[in-house]
Formats: sequence, structure tokens, C-alpha cells
Amino acid sequence: MKPYRWTTAANEVTMSQSSHLPRFIAASGMTNLADGIAVVVWAWIASLLSRDPLLIALMPIALRLPWFLFALPAGVVTDRVDRRRLILGMDVLRAVAFAMAAILVWAAIPLAPAPDNGTSDPTLFYALLTCALLVGTAEVFRDNAAQTMLPALVPHEELEKANGRLWSVELVGNSLLGPALGAFLIAAVLWAPFSMNAVMFVLAALLILTLPGNFRPTRTTQSSVRADLVEGLVFLRAAPFLQVLAVITGVWNLLHQMVVIALVLHVQENLGIGAQGYGLILAAGAVGGIAGGLVADRVVKAMGQNKAAQWMTLASAVAFAVIPFAPNGYALALVLALFEFTGLIWNTVSVSYRQRFIPDALLGRVNSIYRLLAWGMMPLGLLLSGLIVTAVEGVLPRTFALMSPFVAAAAGAALLTLCAWRPLERGFQPLRQPK
Repeated sequence: MKPYRWTTAANEVTMSQSSHLPRFIAASGMTNLADGIAVVVWAWIASLLSRDPLLIALMPIALRLPWFLFALPAGVVTDRVDRRRLILGMDVLRAVAFAMAAILVWAAIPLAPAPDNGTSDPTLFYALLTCALLVGTAEVFRDNAAQTMLPALVPHEELEKANGRLWSVELVGNSLLGPALGAFLIAAVLWAPFSMNAVMFVLAALLILTLPGNFRPTRTTQSSVRADLVEGLVFLRAAPFLQVLAVITGVWNLLHQMVVIALVLHVQENLGIGAQGYGLILAAGAVGGIAGGLVADRVVKAMGQNKAAQWMTLASAVAFAVIPFAPNGYALALVLALFEFTGLIWNTVSVSYRQRFIPDALLGRVNSIYRLLAWGMMPLGLLLSGLIVTAVEGVLPRTFALMSPFVAAAAGAALLTLCAWRPLERGFQPLRQPK
């Protein structure tokens, strides 16, 4: 393997650089608040223009498709440019896209009734689809750059604490405040959530702009884009434990998506809970995740990286198995809160290890491979969940069929835990920095 300069920017963090972390986290909080608002808004505005489920689905597809198209290129770009400037540019791009969407919606009001087939305003619909595609593309580059920039703001020994705080703030915006605020704004003024998001991204960009320093990774040689990508893949192939973490992450995301999509009908039909109650249940899960992020560094320090990773993986299997036995919304909310608590601790262990282990010059590319794997497995989990329900419903009552994805996910998580137990025990070894 090609030798790398292992002394990354994170090892050379000064007290001044570390003091910039709150601004970095605040900027991330604003962008995630905007993302939470957008979760509700894109699909809702599509439903006001068409009642065709396939057309409505194009909006979330436009937001997620860039992860498949640009995850790997984003890693190459992240390792070639100043990461702060890349984040800044992507926040500005999203601000512009949301501002354009706000103007388009404002100009089209009042909207014509949505038809069952086609759209009431094709020009507006496809213009908004283009804006969503821009937002999704910018998110791919921004998120990858942000995760690789964090080790340059805190010392290596504080990565767990920094990641935990960062994800707690992200959950507050993405899962607690954002969706509720988005629903309120779009009910009040149709174009308001788009303009609010434009403002959020401008404020985030201003915060990033105030961060001093050069965050361009050190490159000893110049090479082509293809050579850069191959270099990242070669590094991953030569790091067996990173491959283990990548597989665990991908499989866990598949199982998680099986559970998430199955919850919708289980809550409605088996527990008799409406949309507001379902929202509160999800909010309880987010609260558990926030708590996990706040204490993750202390849990990891007390248990050690290996034990924390092992037991948090096992906790997922237990949570998936318990979900169908939760007798009401309160019990289900508690289960999800505990599940998200353990999930955030696992994320903290995994990501912090990668940020330490991967050389700064390769961090963007290897992270992009991880993200491609993680997001790539999610649609498979969604599809598999539906196929399992359909198959089981042919032989068992619907009540049990709706529970079957949880059973399958629990079995999968148990098998994953069993296969990963010994590698996780041995893999988290203290890193030896080459002299």
C-alpha cells in the first residue's frame, strides 16, 4: 500500500481551532433544521399538484437519487479542495434552490385543484423537481465534507464527544423541530417553508464563513479523478476491519429501513394510533437519540470501543424483537427511545474510529464509499419489508403479517451480532502512528 502521512489536521488542533467547534455545530444544526422542514414540505407540495402516487414519489426520489449518483465523486472532490469552502458553496447552493422554490410557489398561487393523473401545473412541478435535485446533490457534497472536516476542529481524543454533540443537534432539527415547523409553515403560507429554509442555509453559510484556517487536505502528488477513486478503494481493501465496519453499517441500515417502513401500518392497524400519535412516537425515538449523543463519549470511555460496539449491535436485535410486543403507543415510544439511544452510541464509535484511522488525505473518499453502501442498502430494506408482509399475509392473518418485518429484522440483527462479535472484539486496537 502507498504510504500516507498519518499525522492529520486533527492531531495538530490548536486551542483556537477547537473553540470554533460550537459554530460548526450551530451551522450543522441550522442545515438540519432546514432538512427537517423539507421532509414534510417537498412531498406535501407535490400532493397539492398531483394525486398520482408515482409523481408524488418523484420528489423524495429527486432528493435521494444524488446519493447514488454523486457519493463517490463527492469523496474525490472532498479530498481535493478546502473542505470549509466546499461546505460554504453547498450551503449557498441550497439557499438559492430554496429561494427559487419559494418564488416559484409564490408566483403560482392560487394553485389549481390537483388531478388524479398528471399535474395541475407541469411547469411548476418540474421546476420544483429540479430544485429538489439541486438540494439533494448539494447535501451529498456538504455532508461528506462536514464529516471529514470535523477531525480538523477537535483533538482525536475528543472525537466521540464532538460527534455525539453534533448528532444530538442534528436530531433536534431533523426529527423534532423541523417536521413540526414545516407542517405549521406550509399550512399557514404555502411558500413560507421554502423561504425559511433559504434563510437557514444563508445563516449556516455565514457561520461557516467565520471559521478561519485552511482545511484543504495535504496531497503529495497530483493524480486523475479515476486514480483518486481507485486509491480510496485500494486503501479500504487493505483495511480488513474497516470492511467489517462497512458491512455492519450497510446491513444494519437495511434492517433499520425494514423496521421504519413497517412501523407505519403496524401503528395504524395493530395499535390504532393516528398521525399525531405516530409523530409523537417518532419524536420519543429522537429524544432517545439525542440523549445517546450527549452521553456517548462517557459510555464509550467506560465500556471501551469494542464492548460498546458489540452491545449496541446486540441492543438493535433486542429492540427489533420487542417492537411487535409493545402493547400501546407509550411502550412503543419507550422501545424506540432506547433503540435510538443505543444507535447513536454505535454511530459515535464507528465514525470516530474511521476519522482517526483513515489518513486525512483519503478521508473524503473512504467516507463516500461508506455512505454509498449505507444509502444503497436502504431501498433494499424498504422493498424487502413490503415483500415479507405480502408473503406472510398469504398464510397468516394481516395482524401477524404486519409484525413479520420486525421478526425478520430481529433475526437479521441477531445473526449480524453473532457474526460481528469477534471482529468487533479484536478490531478496535490502539492506533500506532508511523514515525
